[in-house]
Amino acid sequence: MDIILVKILAAFLALSQVATRPDAVKIAFDPAGDQAEVTQILRDGCGHMRKAFDVESLDLDDLIKTAMDDPGAISTDIKALHGLKFDSLIAVYRQFCKNEEVKNSPVDLGEMIAFYNAAVADLPDPTRLKGTRIAGTGGILDANGERFADLTDSGRRVWVPLKDIPVSVQKAFIAAEDKRFYEHKGIDERGLVRAMVSNLARPGRPQGASTITQQVVKNLLVGDDITYERKMREIIIASRLERSLTKPEILELYLNSIYLGRGAWGIELAARNYFGKPASALTLQEGAMLAGLPKGPTYYSPDRHPDRAQERLTYVLGRMQEDGDAAAGALEGSSVGLPQMVAYDHAQQRDSGYYFLDHVTREARTLAGVGSLAAASTIVRTTLRPDLQRAAEAALQEGLAQYEMHGGRVEWHGPEANLADAVRRICFRGGCRR
Repeated sequence: MDIILVKILAAFLALSQVATRPDAVKIAFDPAGDQAEVTQILRDGCGHMRKAFDVESLDLDDLIKTAMDDPGAISTDIKALHGLKFDSLIAVYRQFCKNEEVKNSPVDLGEMIAFYNAAVADLPDPTRLKGTRIAGTGGILDANGERFADLTDSGRRVWVPLKDIPVSVQKAFIAAEDKRFYEHKGIDERGLVRAMVSNLARPGRPQGASTITQQVVKNLLVGDDITYERKMREIIIASRLERSLTKPEILELYLNSIYLGRGAWGIELAARNYFGKPASALTLQEGAMLAGLPKGPTYYSPDRHPDRAQERLTYVLGRMQEDGDAAAGALEGSSVGLPQMVAYDHAQQRDSGYYFLDHVTREARTLAGVGSLAAASTIVRTTLRPDLQRAAEAALQEGLAQYEMHGGRVEWHGPEANLADAVRRICFRGGCRR
């Protein structure tokens, strides 16, 4: 059985369970004894997806025949489907969606079940996110008690309760990222089908179909590697998270964990970095601009690509208007420009004190009970005087330069190494590929 088909069916097994029996999702099946049960789950899942996307009236058989007659209908540029034979998908469709007997079926249920079992084994417990407050940014304070440097493992964050985030800003993120957030149970079947169809039609950067709940799971529990295994784990845990936390709790975690550019994780720090104000003071226009960033903080960066950011802002306001938001409707979406932003503070990029900070962190590790300073959001008070530190480092550099000059070692003697020569030597030995 083609490995790509194994992965697709295993992922669909996870999705089918979450969609049709969310309270009884199994993470282990007997590869031999449970094949009939798995077959029924896949058939139930197929029926559910057809109804969820309202495709009962479509002649899918005719669409599939058209695609088979047009070799270019499914592009070979779709990396996720490399190695998959399209006629195998036809057989799967007939077997599980039309309940037909398929001779010489390409499906080996035992192999697929074994892959599924391995992929979803040892799932993290989503209940541990109940009451979680994501660690903020630890820091090094100087002798005056001023912050000299940040200590962080995964990004700079400042936690803000959901009640302090304007409702209009919350609505902007929901409109942009997960329109049916308050309706679904962790996954959005219609969104998944829509993204799948779109990705088949337009290869390239794939459309996402993750709900806000799935994004919380990805950011805080399973990671963001692009694999079928991770997606399967994400789908199942998202369903469980919906039964462990309330919608407001999930939204609060999401708004405090997403990356929004300018070195900011979470909406509070983003509000400060972009607009010089706390999240509680954000206007609808400012919130809508931030809501457009999670899809691609770099691609839609208002600093690098203001035209794209403007387009995304208009899109978010348009989605809010479609949802009947009166405040968004009062704005002329097509004519609303980007809100006024503060200059990006690059002062965080220090030019001194690096050796001192290395010494502080090494010393801290020798203390009993102290692990990762960043993980604990630790605040370290030091005797550092930034002005003296900078002057001392400048004096040292000047002294070293004078020493070199007086010792006659400032003459140019050529480079110590030449990368081009090294590359040529490696290629000469047969180590290069064209």
